[in-house]
Formats: sequence, C-alpha cells, structure tokens
Amino acid sequence: MAAAMIVQVLLVAMRLLLAFQRVDGWDQAHATYYGGSDAQGTNNGACGYADVFSLGYGTMTAALSAPLFNNGKACGACYQIRCAGDSACHSNVITVTATNLCPQGSFGGWCDSPKVHFDLAQPAFNQIANLVAGHVSLEYQKVNCARSGGIRFYVQGHTYFIQVLVYNVAGAGDVTAVSIKGSNTGWISLTNAWGQNWQTGTVLDGQALSFMVTTSDGRTVTSNNVAGSSWQYGQTFEGSQF
Repeated sequence: MAAAMIVQVLLVAMRLLLAFQRVDGWDQAHATYYGGSDAQGTNNGACGYADVFSLGYGTMTAALSAPLFNNGKACGACYQIRCAGDSACHSNVITVTATNLCPQGSFGGWCDSPKVHFDLAQPAFNQIANLVAGHVSLEYQKVNCARSGGIRFYVQGHTYFIQVLVYNVAGAGDVTAVSIKGSNTGWISLTNAWGQNWQTGTVLDGQALSFMVTTSDGRTVTSNNVAGSSWQYGQTFEGSQF
C-alpha cells in the first residue's frame, strides 16, 4: 500500500514538473492587463520610457514580474505570446515589448515572485483573450525585435552629469552595455542608472558624441558622431541599428 502511494505521489510530481516545462520552445506564464482601453496608464514605467507612444512602442507592451524583469535588464526585450488553455482565449499570437515592472504586492498577487507574469497593456490583452476574463494562462518565448529606423539616444542632464535613455533597439532589444565617446575622448563606459537610462559624470559639452550599444545576445553596434558638437541637453539623436 505504501509503495503504491509513493508511486502515485511521484506521478503527480512528474505531471506538475511537466506542466512548467517548455512546450515546443514556449514557456509557461500568466497574464493580466492594466493601463485602460487607450493604454495611457502604461507610461512613466520602470524602464524609463516616459511616453511609450512617442517612443514608438505603441500599445503592444507589457509590465513584467520581477523574475522576468531582472532588475530592468529585460527593458526593451520582445516576447511572442499566446493565450493557452482558457475558454476566454483568442487564437492570436502577438509580440509585446517589455516597458515596465509589475511590482511585488500588485493587485491579486500575480506579479509576486517567483511567478512569471505579464501585465499587458489592455489593448494587447484584448488581442489574445476576452477582457472579461481578467486573467489567463499564457505561453511565451523571447524573440528578436523589429524596429523602424535607428537606435535613439535621448540625452538629459547638465555639464557634470549626462544621462542617456537608449530606446528603439532592434534585434535582442535589451541593452546590457552602453559607451559614449566625445570627439576629444576615448570610449567611456556608462553606468546603468535604472531601466534603460545610462549615465556618466564626464564633461562632454562642446564635443561631437558617438555611442556604442551592446545587447543581451553579445552583439555590438557603433554609432559614430550622431550628435554634432553643438548638441543640447533634452535632444534626441538617431544612430545605427542592429
């Protein structure tokens, strides 16, 4: 009898393990939505994208739970997602960009670690499931990002503090390193401040600026002299692309 019970327990454990393994290259997660029908509530997130619409990300965006967000390292990454196993599911497969963090303690506890969760912009959720469901099971896989135009560099700060928001990154999408070079300096590694904001205290006023960006797949692209020597804080410059 005891042996039979042990076998039964092992079978249940195996089923649970299989339920959380990859299926045909897809991983398991869950999804909710936020931000309203116009997705205006998805701006000003933890990635530093103050306006996801003007930056070109639109409404196909997601706030990730901490295990996926990885302290902001996932910002800009793209995920293909599909609803899985719920009666509310649509058959659509969509691609969303990580633009925010769904923090610990959010309503319903869906974003609490160690859960893998996508809090989608409402229009994105509506593409894969009926809104009335509120919450659905999900399958996802990380994919390359398709972007229009070059990488963008929004330069903020003042003479003794430069902060650069890096966005519109194609390929892997999630940036792991950024360097800057003035026309009178060598390459300077920027420190990640938060999200996709990168900073340095080096004085670069009056120098043409070049940027070097590395993504999570180890690829690097260099954008030479994208800002002329008369650049000003608060301006955005466009560089090369992956």
